[in-house]
Amino acid sequence: MSREQDLQLVREYTTSESLIRHMLAVEAAVRAYARKFGEDEEKWGTVGLLHDFDYERWPDAPDHPLKGSEILKDRGYPEDVIYAIKSHADYLEDCPRVSQMDKTLYACDELCGFITACAMVRPTRLEGLKAKSVRKKMKQPSFAAAVKREDIIRGAEDLGVELNEHIDFCIAAMQTISDELGLTPASGD
Repeated sequence: MSREQDLQLVREYTTSESLIRHMLAVEAAVRAYARKFGEDEEKWGTVGLLHDFDYERWPDAPDHPLKGSEILKDRGYPEDVIYAIKSHADYLEDCPRVSQMDKTLYACDELCGFITACAMVRPTRLEGLKAKSVRKKMKQPSFAAAVKREDIIRGAEDLGVELNEHIDFCIAAMQTISDELGLTPASGD
């Protein structure tokens, strides 16, 4: 499958631009880790991009990601891609995260959402955002309350990376596509 086919699939099932931007952010972070680990960047990018493509239609567990995994299987996606996407759901006990790709998706998913929330309240958005600021926001339970802080912490631990380094790494990956994410500095109109 090509990235263009992946994007077509995302747009076929997702109309929410914020959800699409989330998938793009996770894709950027997962791809960056694939480069760092010397893994298949295209395959890992597919996992990051498609991990929530079914969420808008089937937001309830376990439909998400199981409905999506059926669609991916029907369309010929590799089994390890489908497994990694299923493994990002904690409630699927028969899909523990075992591969580095599985662990990377999980580690980047909630964190990229939280980084986006942090960037949205800053005039410079992603520009100049550091782990210290993100960690400070993590201590505020009312800020981006739907994001599970324990998942962010567990994800970094399972991936074997120090949390601040992980946060800065994901910020840097997201900065490479800040225009697509709508996270460039706000203009002073």
